[in-house]
Amino acid sequence: MRLGHYLGICMVAALACTTVQAETTAPATPAVDGLQGPLINGVCLLSRQAVFANAKVGKAATARLQQLANGAQSRFDSERGKLADDVRAFQQQAKSLPDATRRTQEAALDQRAHALEAERQRDIRQLELTRVQAMNQIGSETQPILASVYRTRGCGLLLDRNAVLGGNFGNDLTAAVVQGLDAKVTTISFNLAPLPATGGSQGAN
Repeated sequence: MRLGHYLGICMVAALACTTVQAETTAPATPAVDGLQGPLINGVCLLSRQAVFANAKVGKAATARLQQLANGAQSRFDSERGKLADDVRAFQQQAKSLPDATRRTQEAALDQRAHALEAERQRDIRQLELTRVQAMNQIGSETQPILASVYRTRGCGLLLDRNAVLGGNFGNDLTAAVVQGLDAKVTTISFNLAPLPATGGSQGAN
């Protein structure tokens, strides 16, 4: 039996995936000095991560996701604490128990530990699905704003700012998109998304 292992299980850092990584809206500094160059008309840049991280609605989503993650962590810690207490009590009296009783109690504790681990995995999948759906909702709000800024700036090609190694970042649309998104929406409300009937988060697209 692996009861000692289950005393140490936790929600792990996977719950951190519910938060949006902070990134500045300012143009990134080229990775190599001397790669500024002339502004290329029609070529524009955008960092979706920076939009989500800096827009008010993105910050609201991150705060809500963290709240949901903290709730899941609290529930898990409570159940883990109860299991740990029962495991310690069992270990203290195991030698004095009849073999059949010891095996029965051991199997019951092991079953609880497996169930707790399964619950932890469900929480992680559910939080990730919730994060994806929230980001998709914000993305839907962002798209028309991005399209408007794109046309206004005379863009003919849009590149991911985070994939650009260097160059002139004068046509970075990120800050303008954040400004437009803030003017349109500042908050978002959601609860934990239910997992698909088959389990997992395959339906999160």
